[in-house]
Amino acid sequence: MVIVRDPLDPKISMWHFLAYYLRFTREKEGLSLTQWGKIIGMARSSVSNIEAGRAKLQVDYARRLDVKFETGGLFELLLWYARMAHDPNWFKQYSQHERQAAEIKVFHGQLIPLLFQTDDYTRRYGRLSTAKDREAVLAARIARKRATLERDDPPYIWALLDEAVLARRVGGAEVMKPQLEHLLEMSERWNVILRIVPFSAGEHEGSDGFFQLIGLHDRDIAYAGAHGGGRLIEMPDEIKNFIDSFERIGAKADSQDASRKLIKKYLEHYT
Repeated sequence: MVIVRDPLDPKISMWHFLAYYLRFTREKEGLSLTQWGKIIGMARSSVSNIEAGRAKLQVDYARRLDVKFETGGLFELLLWYARMAHDPNWFKQYSQHERQAAEIKVFHGQLIPLLFQTDDYTRRYGRLSTAKDREAVLAARIARKRATLERDDPPYIWALLDEAVLARRVGGAEVMKPQLEHLLEMSERWNVILRIVPFSAGEHEGSDGFFQLIGLHDRDIAYAGAHGGGRLIEMPDEIKNFIDSFERIGAKADSQDASRKLIKKYLEHYT
């Protein structure tokens, strides 16, 4: 028996509205999932996932629909608005991308990024969470880190950290000493390039906040952090801006060897 689910609520987000309108158009045209998929070159299961909100429409497919139904670019325009608007399911999608990443580039100027944190360091920051299920949130962060790093084919990781993350005493010596030791160990891994932007480098573009670039096998996405949350970015022009920023910040960073020496210098404070 075929299970027909109710369409997504279009009032929740632009992504929901886009999925809702895609299904509405398909059903108005009297097309099955398979027939709709043939129009845009997509498998039936992929069409179903998009209509259910489990996957997102990409621009090439939107353009094919606009040509087929002579919409004047409506589907591509809806996709643009969806990408620019807040997505309530952004973090779930972000976590999936992170686990599938072939390459990750991250800049952080305030704290050591999750992928480089010890569990104790993660727990120390986890205490600041105002979530009612704080322990569950903390456990999810640690699980997310391990799901990315302990894959059979872990991603290449390029990390730029401001010297401030070394100077900030998180949890005192009992937390910072093993954390800095772990940072050194991570910097020696074959798939990791870790560089520090020293205080002596002066001003740099990272003052706008931390961000992360995720290289998937078919495209790149970006994540920009903000107080109380963040934003998942899929627009090519915006992603290019973050790639350029990463390069410019990197131009001010120390070499890998010099970065390790700087970490060891801070580690001496705790020995």
